[in-house]
Amino acid sequence: MAEPLGVGTAWPVGGGGPAGVGPAAEESSQPDIADDPARRTRTIKATIDAGIDASKTAEATLRRTREAVEPVLRAAVDTLPGRLRSIAAYHLGWEDADGSVLGSIGGKLLRPGLVLAAATAVAASGVGGNGLGAAADPEVLASAAAIELAHNFTLLHDDVIDRDHTRRHRPTAWTVFGAENAILAGDAMLALALRLVGGEAASRLAECVIEICDGQFEDCAFEQRDDVTLDECLTMAGKKTGALLGCACALGALAVRADPLAVAALDLFGREIGVAFQLTDDLLGIWGDPAVTGKPVGSDLSARKKSLPVVAALSARSAAAGELARVYALGRDFTEHEVRRATEAVERAGGRAWAATEAAARIATAHAHLRRAPGVEQAAVHDLHAIAELITRRTS
Repeated sequence: MAEPLGVGTAWPVGGGGPAGVGPAAEESSQPDIADDPARRTRTIKATIDAGIDASKTAEATLRRTREAVEPVLRAAVDTLPGRLRSIAAYHLGWEDADGSVLGSIGGKLLRPGLVLAAATAVAASGVGGNGLGAAADPEVLASAAAIELAHNFTLLHDDVIDRDHTRRHRPTAWTVFGAENAILAGDAMLALALRLVGGEAASRLAECVIEICDGQFEDCAFEQRDDVTLDECLTMAGKKTGALLGCACALGALAVRADPLAVAALDLFGREIGVAFQLTDDLLGIWGDPAVTGKPVGSDLSARKKSLPVVAALSARSAAAGELARVYALGRDFTEHEVRRATEAVERAGGRAWAATEAAARIATAHAHLRRAPGVEQAAVHDLHAIAELITRRTS
């Protein structure tokens, strides 16, 4: 079982994050929940129940998304020339390396789910739409497939850049077909994405990809620096991860002719949950269960990644931060013992708790953007809320 990541854990009252990281909490006149066992039990039960309900809603949403979007996605990929199609189908989990059919897509389809959920929230208000249900609207489905194709373009390239050997419990495409071929397949998937959408949607998707590339450029540059700040890391995460989730929400809104202000608000919603997604991903990169994540224990630490929990810990100016810096400065591959040392140092320096708290704060900010979105039916945003909740509770 995966170790709890701690998402939603707040800093103790009057405490604060690692020294120099985030504001200290304000004093509260409320009695400490730890002093009231009955209240504590009720709070824990309510939190667990809310998480279970949100997870069930999100699972149902993503199941409907898969049923609606996968045929469009398969039809698009089938138009690729033979070898490029084979690499794309392998990467997506549809086929094995020898071309034998596996039958299921690998990813969760979170981003297409956001497209459909955003379109539904707008169409329910009666402001946009073309008379079809949002989830059956061909333009919505094309946008959802385009987002997933663009996402997998980034994954194929990321795996080559990071030299990752495993994704979704399988060898990465570049290790099977070669780096050059995996890059070309990724390029072809991006071209498919842009071919599926037109007009403002295509322009927005293209701008999003440029922003992602800028974020990836910064991420690579950070690996060569010892002075990366937390603000720089958060900005990079907003580009590398937040931009695509924001674009997903915006494309869903555009597909049903939403008000421009609603498109902007949904983009901001997606960007915030995107940063929460990255924070959770970074936590999983250190403390995730390999049986669930498909990646080795402490994989991000072994690669000396300047992930958000690591940079938060290094910013703490504490003994644990100093120990982490010394381990990261080693000029060789880490031993298992050194990976454990680094993991423990990140936690002791407050990096784990800060990342969990920041993820929860980003989700709260995302919901605030959603409440202010004009032309969005607030009674129909449950799928957006459920996906946002799933992002910080996921284990893979």
